[in-house]
Amino acid sequence: MSVKSTTVNTVLGPVPADELGVVSVHEALLSVFPGAEHAFDIALDRAEIFETLAAKLRDFRAHGGGTIVDGTGMFHGRDVRLYEALSRTTGVHIVASTGQGPEELLGGYFLTPQTNPPTPWPAEKFADLFTREITEGMVVPRVERRGPAGLVTTAVTRAGMTATDESLLRGAARAALATGTALSFRYGADAAGELDVVLDEKLPADRVAVGGLDRKDAVAAGVPEKIAGRGARVVLDHVGAEDDAHLTDAERAALVAGLVRAGHTDRILLSVGATGVAKGHPANDLPYSHVLTAFVPLLRAHGVGDGEVRRMLEANPRDLLAVR
Repeated sequence: MSVKSTTVNTVLGPVPADELGVVSVHEALLSVFPGAEHAFDIALDRAEIFETLAAKLRDFRAHGGGTIVDGTGMFHGRDVRLYEALSRTTGVHIVASTGQGPEELLGGYFLTPQTNPPTPWPAEKFADLFTREITEGMVVPRVERRGPAGLVTTAVTRAGMTATDESLLRGAARAALATGTALSFRYGADAAGELDVVLDEKLPADRVAVGGLDRKDAVAAGVPEKIAGRGARVVLDHVGAEDDAHLTDAERAALVAGLVRAGHTDRILLSVGATGVAKGHPANDLPYSHVLTAFVPLLRAHGVGDGEVRRMLEANPRDLLAVR
């Protein structure tokens, strides 16, 4: 087996996959709504941001966490230099992502390229953009490239996949296939149909993580079971959420226990979807450690064993993130 197949791209470079420890697969470190950095009433104090994030990462590590995956992608506040410093200071591995989406959050450059009439970016242009962030390093705007992205991520419009969303999905899948990384996408209205688009690009199902599957509408339609049955990863990425759109943690734990009983333990991934620092939009202020401190006890109460918990928190994300 080659070294490449057993490493994961972190902001400090490749690390052995078996050193990741407990992984939270879909979080946000610094999340800036596009354009908010230019608002008169929003301050980006790097020292303050660093201290806030460092405290949250230290808490995660103190409760047994090893790796945070920042799933924000490009142009939403991703700060590679900041993440490098945070990883060195806290000892937490940080996997940053490339990618964009959904369409409504794209800058105009990606929506109205210089064609007559304007057309959405084709998939191959998105694929090239994302691939270069993995093979050449993530862009620090107008300055340089830094370490490699460790994941390709996108999201689909909640009301349903647009033409640009499809280009994003196909481009992300092609970049993942070309580089040996995985693809994570937050589904919009039709998780199975959106997964079909990705699989049509010949990306193996076990290299695809489908997020948002602890939404009430997804669970009511049996979507988590369907996605797991097709071999893709089921991401329950709102652990701890208390809102009208998502399951409660008690309901979420029952869902996980049911998936385990159905033989899908190796398909389940868990995350809080927390925002360490948010600018220009509301934050999910839950600690990154919530899965470990509050949700794992609920899983055990539902009969999920320690080995199955470790599989979901350690082995599954390790297998997803390993470059191969």
